[in-house]
Amino acid sequence: MEEPRRLGDRYEIGAVLGRGGMAEVYMGRDIRLGRSVAVKTLRADLARDPTFQARFRREAQSAASLNHPAIVAVYDTGEDYIDGLSIPYIVMEYVDGSTLRELLHSGRRLLPERALEMTAGVLQALEYSHRNGIIHRDIKPANVMLTRQGTVKVMDFGIARSMADNGMTMTQTAAVIGTAQYLSPEQARGETVDARTDLYSTGCLLYELLTERPPFVGDSPVAVAYQHVREDPLPPSTFDPEVSPTIDAIVLKSLAKNPDNRYQSADEMRADLERALHGLPVGAPSVMAAPMNGDPATQYLPPTAAGGATQVIPAHGRAPGTGQYELDDDDRYPDEPRRRSRGGAWILLAIACVAVLVAAFFVGKALMGGDEEKTTATPRLLGLTSEVAGKNAANLDFKINVNPDSSVCADTPGAVQGTVCKQTPEPAAESTKGGTIQVWLFGGPKTVKVPTGLTGLKEAEATAKLKEAGLGADPQSSATLTCERETVCSTDPQSGADAKVGDKVVLKIATGKPQHDMPDVVGSSYEDALAQLTNIGLKVTKTTESEYSDKPIGQVTRQSATKGKKMTEGNQVNLTVSKGPAPATTAPPVSTTPPGSANGNTGGPPQTTSPPNPPASNGTIMGSIRGNHGFNDDHD
Repeated sequence: MEEPRRLGDRYEIGAVLGRGGMAEVYMGRDIRLGRSVAVKTLRADLARDPTFQARFRREAQSAASLNHPAIVAVYDTGEDYIDGLSIPYIVMEYVDGSTLRELLHSGRRLLPERALEMTAGVLQALEYSHRNGIIHRDIKPANVMLTRQGTVKVMDFGIARSMADNGMTMTQTAAVIGTAQYLSPEQARGETVDARTDLYSTGCLLYELLTERPPFVGDSPVAVAYQHVREDPLPPSTFDPEVSPTIDAIVLKSLAKNPDNRYQSADEMRADLERALHGLPVGAPSVMAAPMNGDPATQYLPPTAAGGATQVIPAHGRAPGTGQYELDDDDRYPDEPRRRSRGGAWILLAIACVAVLVAAFFVGKALMGGDEEKTTATPRLLGLTSEVAGKNAANLDFKINVNPDSSVCADTPGAVQGTVCKQTPEPAAESTKGGTIQVWLFGGPKTVKVPTGLTGLKEAEATAKLKEAGLGADPQSSATLTCERETVCSTDPQSGADAKVGDKVVLKIATGKPQHDMPDVVGSSYEDALAQLTNIGLKVTKTTESEYSDKPIGQVTRQSATKGKKMTEGNQVNLTVSKGPAPATTAPPVSTTPPGSANGNTGGPPQTTSPPNPPASNGTIMGSIRGNHGFNDDHD
């Protein structure tokens, strides 16, 4: 029998679990730990590129640094050698379940609420990865696992980023072609992206979970990318009337063309999903119903950054294969000559504008001596640790300066301690390349003093006073006799102590003496009952029955308080105990000495006198008398 293939003399490789445009995933077994794993190996044709290999390894290490329950864990990385070629591999957690892509293809229709729950799980993973400076760049159903327990796990962190950094075009591999359905507009235009690109892709994922189709489809990746850049998606409720306007609003906000109009963080988008699940208002603006039979030419098309469309489709006047997703009536073939004529006029105008700008550039350069500085968009560093922010800035030729004033963001909602909460210049603002970005780190919530004068107040009064100070209340009962009943007896922390805004202060509310349920001690000995009752703070008195009974002496026969009655410490309980059974009685002895013979024996057999009744008992009584007096029948 053929030995199974091994990687690193530790991982046995089994059946193929899946193949993609850049990698193959195998079922594996860690023979050292005895657990199932999934092993992903880079495709051999991609592994021949040393630059790609280096980036793959670097990104694999980044993915391994992510430790979150909603992210497929990376256990190990390494290299395998086949015919002298180094093939990088990643050893991952084996997830017993299926991808969302398989779920969508199974024909099972999801309820909108379940779609929101799954997407919220994806956003939890993204929230964590973004905080650690890693952008996924390839969120799609095939990269999200659903376990048999119904939890979500995101996989393939960093791998898509390696391909994007290597300049992969949309037509190089089938995997990337499939990904075109989830590309953000800035990805399609080849622009620098930040964490908000993942939120756009997550919006595409949610759209498909709700409607069983992505927001844009086309005959080619170029056609789909063109729609991502230029077209507004139809609200999901167009395809499923069960989708509420609130969910429409969340989806369309996440699919905004301009990143500044989207959710700004995974946490913000997840918060809206949670509010929608609980029937609460969301932050996304409501969506106007799209006209069912209106003139498409009157519909709003958002502006695109200059040159955006030509970057996606540089040599085409119209995206091929857009099918029913026409931009407006002018795209219909009968109007083509008029549209081309108008397009030619625009081209001439554009050429004239470019000529003017070029001339102005050279004139300005001559006047300023050619000392102009290059400018670029300021990277977004918000939500990152200072270390990650510094690395991201350095990658784009910027430096950062951490401002020590940590109180600047004291009231920033959702800020995480130790991360950038403010930056200058702001994200996307024009900055001089090589310049310095000022950043402020969130030092934690603002501290306030616990108010004085809380003791002695009623619970409601103390709670209101804490609320005014930005604190919450945690009332707890306290059995004490030193404070007035139902008033605050003490606080934790104490009045005057520092507390973080939003913290809860424990209010000890006096309830008086402690109370206990009266136990049932009937049938116990008095000693046991006494110990049990004094243990809970009760006073005990004792009464002995006046009459004898068949109960053992000292056994409790009655208790003055019934079982289960609420008894306050110090209450008195009377226990009645048994006097015990009556003592046994003995018959008086009967004389056996005949008259005149009291002082001696006459020599004859002793004479006995027995009572006349009852005759049938004579033998027994006689024997009893003899035994009691020591007589012996065998005498002389």
